[in-house]
This record gives sequence, C-alpha cells and structure tokens, in this order.
Amino acid sequence: MPAMSKAKLFTDIGELMTMKGALKKEARNIQDRDLSIVRNAVMVVEKGKILWVGTKAKLPRTYSKLKKVSCQGMNVFPGFVDCHTHLVFAGDRRHEFELRNQGVSYQEIARQGGGILSTVKATRRASLRELHQIAQERVNHFVSQGVTTVEVKSGYGLSAKDEIKMLRAAKTLGKARVVTTFLGAHAIPKEFSSEKDYLAAMLKVLEKVKKEKLSRRVDIFIEKGYFSASSARTYLKKAQELGFDITIHADQLSNSQATALAVELGALSADHVICLKAQEKKKIAQSETTAVLLPCADFYLQCDYPDARNLLDYGGRCALATDFNPGSSPTQSFSFLGLLARLNMKMTLSEVFVGMTLSGAYALGLEKSVGALLPGYSADFFVSPWSWKSFFYDQRPLPISQVRRESKLIHKSNASFN
Repeated sequence: MPAMSKAKLFTDIGELMTMKGALKKEARNIQDRDLSIVRNAVMVVEKGKILWVGTKAKLPRTYSKLKKVSCQGMNVFPGFVDCHTHLVFAGDRRHEFELRNQGVSYQEIARQGGGILSTVKATRRASLRELHQIAQERVNHFVSQGVTTVEVKSGYGLSAKDEIKMLRAAKTLGKARVVTTFLGAHAIPKEFSSEKDYLAAMLKVLEKVKKEKLSRRVDIFIEKGYFSASSARTYLKKAQELGFDITIHADQLSNSQATALAVELGALSADHVICLKAQEKKKIAQSETTAVLLPCADFYLQCDYPDARNLLDYGGRCALATDFNPGSSPTQSFSFLGLLARLNMKMTLSEVFVGMTLSGAYALGLEKSVGALLPGYSADFFVSPWSWKSFFYDQRPLPISQVRRESKLIHKSNASFN
C-alpha cells in the first residue's frame, strides 16, 4: 500500500452512519438497517476522499499509525444535501405573508405585482458583491446545521444580465459545495408579452451560461400563469441538446402534467409533486427521476403536502429540501424540515435521513460522490452528540459539534448540547 503522508484517521466515533444499504437499494424502500450504522467506528480519509470505514477492531495495521483526529465519542453523519434552494436574492416579501394570512392566493399576489416579480426588482438593483455577501451568510447558516452540499437557483433576475449576475454570485460562495441551477424560466417579466418569446431569449442566455461554465442544470416553473408543459418540453429538450441536466418545478399548485414530462425527458428530479393522480405517482416512483418534496413551502402556503407515503411505498426515491426563498418558504431550518416530513408526510426517521442525504445527491446527479460515507466518497460529514434516533423530534436547533467538507473543518461549535 502506498505511503499516505496526508491521510488522517478519524477515530473515537460512537456511531457512523454510512448509508451502505441505502446506496445498494438506490435510496428506495428504506428500512432502518439501510442506514448501515457502524458502532465504535473509525474512518480513513486522504485528499478529501474516504479510503476505509469500519470498526476500530478491524482497522488494517497499515492505517493504525496515521495522524488521528478524535471525534470524542460522538456520532458521525453524512453531510446534509439541500437539493432545492433559491438563496441568492435581495429584499424580502414580509408583506405578502400578511396578505396570504388574509386569504389572498399566491397567484393573486403575483397578479398584483408581488411574488417572484417583486423579488426580481430588488435582486436587479443589488450588485454582484451585495448578492454574494447576503448569500454567503445564508450558506454559513446552512453549514452550521450540517449541510455540506447546497443547490442554488437563479430565477430572480429574469434578464440576461441579471440571471448571469445571480449565477456568478452563486459560484463565488464558499464553505459548502454549491451546485448552481439556471432557472431563468421562473416567471415571465413585464418586458415580454409571451412565454414563447421569453423562452427563446432564455435559450440564448443558456449558451452564455454554458460558455462560462456557470451551471450544468436547467429548471423551469410549470404552472398556470407561468409556463406550460408544452412550451417547457421544447425548451428543456433544447437545453438537453446543449448538454444540460434538467429538473422541473412540477405540479405544485395544480396538475399541469409537469411530473409526467419530467419522467418522459429523464429529468434528474421533479420538485413539489403535490397535485398528482395515482397513476402519475406510480410513474415517477418507477422511474429514475427523484421526487423532491418541499414540506416547508407547503406549510407556509397552507396547501396540501405531497403524498410521500404512497410515493415511497410504490418504490419511489424521495428527497427532502427546504425550498428556501423569500416568498413561499422563508426558512433554512433543517430541524423544521425533518419534523414536517415526519408529522405531515408520515415519513419514517430513516426515510428522512436518506431523503436529506443520499436521495438529495441523486436529485443533483452526485450520488456517486456525496450523500454517503463509504470508500470513494467525499469526506463530507457532521459530528453530533445525538444518536440518529433523537433527531427531528422537536424544533430545537440540531446539535452540531463540527462540520467537515472533504475532511476540512468548515464549522465548529463550542456550545454544550443536551
């Protein structure tokens, strides 16, 4: 075995959640045993990659003299993956919160000039530097909760200049691994009279996105008053021809055939998936498209939740994400996300953990490198004094002692946890 001068041995681990069983099953039909927890564990890491995991008693002698990093008897978990956020934006939409409480619908607020277009105005006014500073603070908050990979969408620029500005801001963010997504097709700005003309303009922006390597993913919001499934099909096919992976905001407020389109086109994910017929649930469950469930948005909009139980029981792969944005989901709380998934979507605790890690990785096309703690995977993990069975029981902040990405320390807390 070659010399490993920079390799490290993470030791004194109470429980290590590897996700070996969940990976073998492609994050489907999850049982507690699929978390594949190793007790009294150690983990060998070199150059940010995991070389070996197992019990301390079975550690090969070759690794026994490596530089040791003690986890002090605490437990180690794969870093959380938030596979759906809109965290690059300026301003807020607090006044809309009050309007929705008074019974004004999401669509009506948009018709009055609020909603997405309201955030567009504030984001267009902000400089690249301002967007970076605001967004980095949000990333730091995610990291403090154990998030090591976060997806970041554009979509609040809705012009060539401002969509590019948002993606450039996202690409400058540090600490967490940031996966950017081009969501130019988030809404139709007032400068355009039809979705056809606007999508044609966005395809030209996509060419620049590709040239500057600002993103490898394309998203679209298919919904009444936004974009139709027929227009989206043409747009997404052209995006695929340019080499982009695709994902879709699908069937959130009404059934628009968007989930069926996601499956038809082989999208990495269909996100929201609330207004589905039984056959559509079976169709996505039996496909390679990951269903991304966003219960925080459903809570804030006071709408129905996705039928997670049927999707999972049909054999579907379901990821969980915050959908953090200024309008319909102004929260970054993973504690709240997990609690909603258990209470209102009847997901088991092991399904929640897989949904926040490996399934999220599948939704981003990263399932071979993040979302599990196994040889060959990135050493992205967090350390906590809690056993996995204590998570997502109440709304307390998660007790995270330290967070590491590619084994490098990106967050440390000196707080004492109960």
